[in-house]
Amino acid sequence: MSMLTGFREKSFLDKISILNEVAIAKNTAEQEELIELFQNPLGDTSVDYMVVTALNGVLSVDEQKTVDLLDNNDGKLRTLCIRVCGEFQFKTAVPVLLRMAEDNPDADLMFEILSSLSKIGGPEALNLFRANINNEDDLIVVMSIEMLAELKDEHSIPALKEFVKRNDEDDRYEVCDLTTWKAVESLAVIGSDEALDFIVANLHHRNPTVRRVVTDSLTCLGSTAVPYVTKVINPDSEKDDLILAANVLGFIGDKKGLDPLMDAIEKQYSTDSSVKYAIYEAIGRIGTLKAVVSLLDGLDDDDELISVAVMTGLDELVNPGVIKKLVELIGVGGSKAGKILRAIVTAKAVNVFQGLYGEGKIGRFLMNAVAASKDSEVHEAFRSKLLEIGGAQAEEDIARLPETATFGEKRALAVDDSKSMLALYRSILTSAGYEPSIAENGLEAYSHIELNEGFDVIITDMNMPVMDGMEFVSKLRQTEGYADIPVIMVTTESEYSQQDLARKTGVDDFITKPFTADQLKSKIAEYVS
Repeated sequence: MSMLTGFREKSFLDKISILNEVAIAKNTAEQEELIELFQNPLGDTSVDYMVVTALNGVLSVDEQKTVDLLDNNDGKLRTLCIRVCGEFQFKTAVPVLLRMAEDNPDADLMFEILSSLSKIGGPEALNLFRANINNEDDLIVVMSIEMLAELKDEHSIPALKEFVKRNDEDDRYEVCDLTTWKAVESLAVIGSDEALDFIVANLHHRNPTVRRVVTDSLTCLGSTAVPYVTKVINPDSEKDDLILAANVLGFIGDKKGLDPLMDAIEKQYSTDSSVKYAIYEAIGRIGTLKAVVSLLDGLDDDDELISVAVMTGLDELVNPGVIKKLVELIGVGGSKAGKILRAIVTAKAVNVFQGLYGEGKIGRFLMNAVAASKDSEVHEAFRSKLLEIGGAQAEEDIARLPETATFGEKRALAVDDSKSMLALYRSILTSAGYEPSIAENGLEAYSHIELNEGFDVIITDMNMPVMDGMEFVSKLRQTEGYADIPVIMVTTESEYSQQDLARKTGVDDFITKPFTADQLKSKIAEYVS
């Protein structure tokens, strides 16, 4: 006798118990009774849900029956079977699903069919996914794009490229379509020369979210992407392309990207400080001993920000040769020596500090610069290093560093994916009397907002991984209590269209790299009294 005989007359607890037992046992003998209960539900949400669960379990062990039911006239039962075929990868369902798709089903049924076929996998459905890449339903398009990537279908590359191109048009570039996002990611997965060259060519796509997806996709590819990205590092490339290409090579961190970056410095592909900063930071991120020569040469640059980027990189590569060169440069005195000392402090280059600490007057000058900082994080970093160094002199110097931070009443949030930029922001903001908070991307920055932290001003970069500046500001402006907080966007962008787009998201003003500490303070003062 079936366990489901007289089921409708049983108590609620008995019904749940019986259905749970059927679901666990997956007894196909109960199949017909379950189908009847499924097609004619009892009206009790909990019981009806358990009926679906039990039927799903029974069908999962009977591939033939499930495939046969795909032709059932009951749309609800047919949909359940389509899902079961996908969930349990019933290969024999593929021809039936393809035939169903040819019968021009509505969008909902097509979505179910494509979803099932995508889970089953295999090349049999390739033409169906190709045919639906321009479906009117975006969810169907996205699923088709993802499957074409999984199948590494180079035939679909022109269609995928078209999504990205369309999103760059004057009337469409302000919003990144989900289809464009998936097209970029799929081109990266396909990974042919044509696909990767196209992605790199869109490093500076007009939409900031597309730029972020391009950057993230190339970074995820790792060393595979390096030969394609390094093509951009040449004297004929535009400023913005050079900056973004250098950023990607730095994020990847593969030593094969080092020589083109060093050539760019040595042969002066660009004299723009923002480009040089991006290249030096990338060289530091790659972090091989071969990079030391280029980084030390960077200390000759007058730009303070470049010095901080260089010192951040050198701190990971300290050796006796580096210390000897720094002693020589600082020993000359003058403005360059002061710039180097400030860079060591701002970058919290504690390994460089340890190497210079015992160098007589130079060590004293450096310690004075540390003590003069108003940044509590700087004091804590160097206090820890002094404890490690030990000795009477180190104890005296520890005593010079305040135990607690003293800030003004105002607070600022700085957002940038560059460690050296964040270090510079902390230095500038603390010297201006602000209590600084920092974040490495928009998502991390928004976590401060979710904690309901109050800020008097927010400074954010435009191009960042994970969540870019514009997306962060747009989300910020939609959050209660943050509609009027001044937002200053830091950018290297040469296109005014990007500033127009940023203003629409809620950015109040801009400051362009490179800038001095006084320029940033003046810009903040325009909005915060």
